[in-house]
Amino acid sequence: MPTTTSPKAMPPIDTRYRRIVAIAVPVLLANLAMPLQSVIDTAIVGNMNDAAKLAGMGLAIQLLSLLLVSFNFLQYASSGLSAQALGQLADRNDSANLQHKLSPLLSILQRALLLAIIIGLLLLLAKPWLIDFGLQALSANPDSGAAAKVYLDVRFWGVVAELMNFAFIGWFAGQGKTRYMLYQQGFIAVFNIILTLFFVYGMQLGIAGVALGTTIAFWSGVVLALWLSRRNLQLSWSIFFQVNPQHFTKEKMLRLFSLNSLNKDIFIRTLILTLSFAWITRLSAQSGDLVLAANAILLQVLSISAFALDGVAVSAETLSGQAAGRRDWVRFLLIVKRTGVVSYTLALLLSSIWWLVMPIYLDLMTNIETVFTLTNSYQGYAILLPLVGVGAYWLDGIFFGLTAGHIIRNAALILAIIFFPLSWLLYQQWDMTGIWLSVWSLLLLRMLILSGFLYHAHRTGSYEELQPI
Repeated sequence: MPTTTSPKAMPPIDTRYRRIVAIAVPVLLANLAMPLQSVIDTAIVGNMNDAAKLAGMGLAIQLLSLLLVSFNFLQYASSGLSAQALGQLADRNDSANLQHKLSPLLSILQRALLLAIIIGLLLLLAKPWLIDFGLQALSANPDSGAAAKVYLDVRFWGVVAELMNFAFIGWFAGQGKTRYMLYQQGFIAVFNIILTLFFVYGMQLGIAGVALGTTIAFWSGVVLALWLSRRNLQLSWSIFFQVNPQHFTKEKMLRLFSLNSLNKDIFIRTLILTLSFAWITRLSAQSGDLVLAANAILLQVLSISAFALDGVAVSAETLSGQAAGRRDWVRFLLIVKRTGVVSYTLALLLSSIWWLVMPIYLDLMTNIETVFTLTNSYQGYAILLPLVGVGAYWLDGIFFGLTAGHIIRNAALILAIIFFPLSWLLYQQWDMTGIWLSVWSLLLLRMLILSGFLYHAHRTGSYEELQPI
């Protein structure tokens, strides 16, 4: 008898375009708040009449990204461990008091925060060496390097808070408390903008004021996250900060370093992508502060577009994961097609919007005539970024939904083997045009490699290989 007649059969997965859009829109709107602080910071520095300062901030942000991605295991581990602890908590039906029942869940956050503080303090102690070595590796020029140092000297005082932020995000995510994540990240973004405007225009602190606004915003975000965490557990402050020694053994502390296979694969992929964009920043720096400053403005288009396109990627991840979980590969293929249609439709819309608003955007982002002229000359490459990059973000969502860590990792390794020599050849041949062709090739290669894995599974009918049991 067909399984569809069984009274216990699961309802079919809703693959209507309406459902895809319904999942994507809230994520898209929430995500657009995230790059806003970076755009505002870039615009403020871009109107300081100094291309070296704008270039220096671009270098500094890239160096911090490269440094902090090495410790995002705090997010992965906190997420997994808190999800497991929540599941165990739900199974408890004993008469134990609330504090005792919540102790394992609370201790996961406490351990992650303690580890974040220790790592952050070590990074703070190594600040002079890390800044000098990092800027040298990114080929910083004297003027932009000096501006980057001013920015980093202040931002490093917020590194502990940024690492703690990883722990909070993972801890909330593992429990499905996504609204708390939105509250915290949204607060950081908005408060950062307010503080930065005050320090730069009210206190006349220049680029140091931009860094100070971000640093204070992250520390304020930690305070808010602590309050949200206590509220989530419904514990008093005294109990919230009370440490249970049995949960701070050497074995349990080391579990935060123990990533499962999927998280290790995602870490490798994220590190390669971060190194790829750091390489693009290095090439820009080698072309001079003017090119680096112009690209700092134009690449904001990629950041904003990526956050928007990630909304549909989440739809692809959610629905493809459901289909794969049921081994319903016919439905899976339909989901791939329909999320692809929605993704490319959104990308076309975004590129059209950028084509219309780009003159206004560039005028707001900088008052430096040479930077404005250069960005205006290369705006076409930025306008087309949503269409060029949409395939990479869409297929990322598909493979994340499949939890196909081995493919995510292998695709990133193949990308690295092809991208770095190709990018160098493009740069040597066409300088700044070569840099933008490198950005395009990074996005297109990600799409082509992942689509190759997907096409092979489709041709051979071996979809199960995409998601091992």
